[in-house]
Amino acid sequence: MSTPRAATATDAVRNPRRALAIVVAVVFVDLLGFGVVIPILPFYVRSFGVSDVFIGLLAASYSLLQFGFAPFLGRLSDRRGRRPVIMLSLAGSAVAWTIFGLAAEFSAAFGLTAGVAVLFVSRMLAGAMGGNIAAAQAYVADITPADRRAEALGLVGASFALGFVFGPAIGGLFASDAVVAVARDVFPAFVPATPFSLPSFAAAGLSLLSLGFAALFLEEPARTRGTAPRTTLVSQFADALDDPDLGGLVVSFFLVSVAFSGVQVMFIPFAADVYGYRETQTALLLTYIGVLGVFNQGLLVGRLSRRYRDSSLAVAGAVVLLVALAAIPFSPQLGALFSVPTVDAPAYLTPALLALLVVLALLSLGNSLLNVALTTLVSKATSAETQGSAFGVTQGAGSLGRTVGPPAMAALYVFTYWSPFVAGALLLLPILVILVGIARANLRAPVDIDERDGALGETDGGDEGSRP
Repeated sequence: MSTPRAATATDAVRNPRRALAIVVAVVFVDLLGFGVVIPILPFYVRSFGVSDVFIGLLAASYSLLQFGFAPFLGRLSDRRGRRPVIMLSLAGSAVAWTIFGLAAEFSAAFGLTAGVAVLFVSRMLAGAMGGNIAAAQAYVADITPADRRAEALGLVGASFALGFVFGPAIGGLFASDAVVAVARDVFPAFVPATPFSLPSFAAAGLSLLSLGFAALFLEEPARTRGTAPRTTLVSQFADALDDPDLGGLVVSFFLVSVAFSGVQVMFIPFAADVYGYRETQTALLLTYIGVLGVFNQGLLVGRLSRRYRDSSLAVAGAVVLLVALAAIPFSPQLGALFSVPTVDAPAYLTPALLALLVVLALLSLGNSLLNVALTTLVSKATSAETQGSAFGVTQGAGSLGRTVGPPAMAALYVFTYWSPFVAGALLLLPILVILVGIARANLRAPVDIDERDGALGETDGGDEGSRP
């Protein structure tokens, strides 16, 4: 199933390197805006005087809408094009963040219920527009030869990590007293300038910046447009699960998201309860994980993908992630077990912290290997005409996992602090079974380059300008 032009990744755009850099930049700026709001979200919700339960409900509402819209946006990008879907979602994100920043004004004018309702509407709209990652991943698959796709998709993952490294810092800056005071002097009276509205408006501005960047520089790749009949969300998932090449990958995305998102939510309470850390120390740990993620996904995974099969990297990533998840709650004991006397070490650099840093490094490595390899396997399991639909379904499965994971893991944490981490590790076992099966199938039927992606004949001596 191919055409002379659309099936060849190097023919999809005039300059594949430039196109890849642009789409990575667009994703980074968009995720930077998302990261800006992270530090202020819990405090913003508390400012309404409602229970902390609403923090979890807001997160769930975002993921639920992303679950519903990621397959739709992915399929729409197959039919109408990657560029318009990416631009539509960026415009929607800008509207969502603006509404989010005005929620307190609605509460003051129309009552608490109206203000909380606006919070939910804004987060649901942001979740619906957050499905644009499926179109971005499909864009990368369109313009990248199959043998270099893991490296290119790793760069997209690295842009995610960078957004979460720098976004919270920018959000904290816009929420600072000094910036709020300056904004109140500069802004017109009808524009609210609070520690909650300014980061929200900054996120909206970043989405608009990304939209303008995409409008000016993002090229629509030449490819075969999808012609499959319209289907419902349920039928899209049913078809994907019935597909022998795609079904196991969809299940894997769901289970990984349940395990990892739940652990993400409960790691901060764990660090506070077990290590006695406060906001600053936990933020530094999250930044440490983010920096490692940038290195792993932006550099290491790409180099490993040139030497090893994607299925082998996925198996290795699942094993490393399983070990790291199981080891997190027992890091203090591991530190005591393997502690070595150090000379002139800072007082805070205890054996328990050193053990935790090592475990978190393994966590980042395993997550990077597994997620990039899974995404690459999805791109190679489908035809060029249905890349967007496939990425939409897998991203939707991930969003559903991020809806289920946090409340389930929170309930386990209340039972006993180590249980969510061990449960997350156990969820990796069925993923390992699936991935080992895929790896064995690949060994029985080795293919150097995926023919369906039109990368036949791609060698190291090809057009250097086409390399990502």
